[in-house]
Amino acid sequence: MFARDLTEQLRQWRNNPRRKPLVLRGARQVGKTTLVKEFGQEFDSFISLNLETDDSELFRRFSNILDLWQYLCLKHHIVQDKSKAVLLFIDEIQEEPKAVAILRYFYEDLPWVYVIAAGSRLHSLMKQHVSFPVGRVEYMTLRPCSFVEYINAKEGGQWADMLRNISVPDFMHEEMISSFNTYALIGGMPEAVGEYLDHQDIERLSPIFNSLIKGYNEDAEKFAKNTEQVRLLRHILATAWFSAAETITFSGFGNSKFTSTQIHDGMDLLERAYLLSLDYPVTSTSAPALPSTRRSPKLIMVDTGLTNFMAGIQLEYLQNKNLLDTWRGRSAEHIVAQELRVVLDRHYREQQFFWIRDKKGATAEVDFIWQDGTDIIPIEVKAGTNSHLRSLHAFVNGCGRSVVAVRIWSGPLSIQDIETPSPENKPFRLINLPFYYAGQLDKVLATI
Repeated sequence: MFARDLTEQLRQWRNNPRRKPLVLRGARQVGKTTLVKEFGQEFDSFISLNLETDDSELFRRFSNILDLWQYLCLKHHIVQDKSKAVLLFIDEIQEEPKAVAILRYFYEDLPWVYVIAAGSRLHSLMKQHVSFPVGRVEYMTLRPCSFVEYINAKEGGQWADMLRNISVPDFMHEEMISSFNTYALIGGMPEAVGEYLDHQDIERLSPIFNSLIKGYNEDAEKFAKNTEQVRLLRHILATAWFSAAETITFSGFGNSKFTSTQIHDGMDLLERAYLLSLDYPVTSTSAPALPSTRRSPKLIMVDTGLTNFMAGIQLEYLQNKNLLDTWRGRSAEHIVAQELRVVLDRHYREQQFFWIRDKKGATAEVDFIWQDGTDIIPIEVKAGTNSHLRSLHAFVNGCGRSVVAVRIWSGPLSIQDIETPSPENKPFRLINLPFYYAGQLDKVLATI
């Protein structure tokens, strides 16, 4: 097990006197159970229940929260003492709806007990229609490992601190870029990361990725309402990887006969299970960033390593030294999307957007945008000289204020005060951001 950054947020939750039971969300196999069990070692006592086992019977047996808690303490030889910190972990909570309902009573009647719940979103969304008690729980999301978590596990805390503090020295740039390219190849699924760090062998990851995909398909088959929904979800899980980092249309997706509504509903379900995301465009250059949901979204999958495996582009990674040359640049955009998702989580934002120009006959698309206060900052993933940033220039020219823009690339960190090409010649500030700082975007912007 290697350190996860969410542990610090868990500690902040623990130290909050007004904390509520915590629901830990995220796709299967991103490390939720392992994270909580590691965190449980920081408490005086730790009780772990798995509701896929006979533990689920407890919540059918006890309707009174005080009786349930007394039983758990007796069973685990814990003396009831409010001065002692006890963490109760309820894993696979979706298996017993009564366990979900009882969370509110931990908040109301046993506020000194620390409670974390986790489980499969597919089950609760598709089968049981479980909803957590409103206002009585709080949420955190665990994603696949970020680059800073990967580099911390691979090289140690000094390397990770260089990223967090935006202090990578010039002489370390090429080595850090090389490490990022490797991370972009293997992705952030904890089992794959651990296997690669132990053996440095890409081929050993294929069985892991294959097992993960089979697990997602088995979830779809286990929890689907009917055979038609099984077929739909299996089709999406088999074909969506090939459209990663692309703008998609729902009609005929993956060369299927499913209707646009069916594909949309299936993807919406998988999005809420954290297996993919549909990122919609905005057309405005000023805040607030409101998505145009009638337009085609961009498809981002749960993990770049899984995407590389399913799309069969691992060899292309190994043959290309420049990430922007791999898979027509889509690999670079996809791993940046994965890193930016962690930045969004830090700021409690659910949605990621890109920008398109709302003008007939004049197409322009910026890969991502970031709302910083009242400003919308355009972000392009691109190499080359400033003259090739045509879509970014279109954004700047259409903006009625001074603009800070970001280009994410393989070069070093730098800041330029430049102009868009003639005839507009509009000045703007361009931050050239190395790939390895993508997950620190908010910290970089705070220093400008």
